[in-house]
Amino acid sequence: MSRFQRLLLIVLVLCFATPGCGTQKRAASAPTIEMIQKRGILLVGTTGDYRPLSYKEPGTGEYWGFGIDVAGVIADRLGVSVSYVPTSWPTLSADVQNPELFDFAIGGITITDARLETMDMSEGYLCNGKTILCRKEEAGRYRSLEDINRPEVRVMVNPGGLNEKFARERLPECSLIVFDKNEEIPGKVAAGEADVMITEITEAPWYVRNDSRLAAPLLEQPFTRGQIGVLMRKGKEDLLKQVNKTLQEMKSDGSLKSLHEKYGLIYGY
Repeated sequence: MSRFQRLLLIVLVLCFATPGCGTQKRAASAPTIEMIQKRGILLVGTTGDYRPLSYKEPGTGEYWGFGIDVAGVIADRLGVSVSYVPTSWPTLSADVQNPELFDFAIGGITITDARLETMDMSEGYLCNGKTILCRKEEAGRYRSLEDINRPEVRVMVNPGGLNEKFARERLPECSLIVFDKNEEIPGKVAAGEADVMITEITEAPWYVRNDSRLAAPLLEQPFTRGQIGVLMRKGKEDLLKQVNKTLQEMKSDGSLKSLHEKYGLIYGY
């Protein structure tokens, strides 16, 4: 027997002698949907700070929003319940790629080439684009990026996501303020603690409707255009296929458009 054959035999003996070794291997290679259905719960990562797409009510811990509704439909099609797992914008990529945390992430997650290099994303289910929130009395002051990219303009963003990236790349002359809690930034703008919030066309209308002090003067002319999708680790082809199938069915039967109307969001540019 050669040295290689002896080493191989030792490895095989140790594996079969280790409790659960074979079971772990079979589990690792099992289809994702099979594992979810056996568990009976779809684990969904979400930030809970992005009204009206994903928000966790502080008092009750309940989640609501456009993305939360979509995740619920996906869970229904899989025949399981759904449980939401907290994540954050700075840790989102690392959390998605941790197999112990959740099956996929949903919320205001824009499909980007950078994300697709290391992770998978579903087809888009919601139009997205960068815009601003400001105080209503100053709406006429901001008509372009040039109007915002000035040292005297205090721009507030949440950390770690595409809003901060956009501000640092496109607004290098502004006075940038990074604030941890995304959901509190509109209120800080309204109160005069900042002048502008970099946000999305998915988020801005909700705050304008719910706070008369705010305006979104560039809502119809977003600085960028994109799509929001479901984010997951690579290697979950069966789950990705099922998510896309569910989204296609929701588009065909009109239920996705109904969700846009429910939350006052733009259905197509």
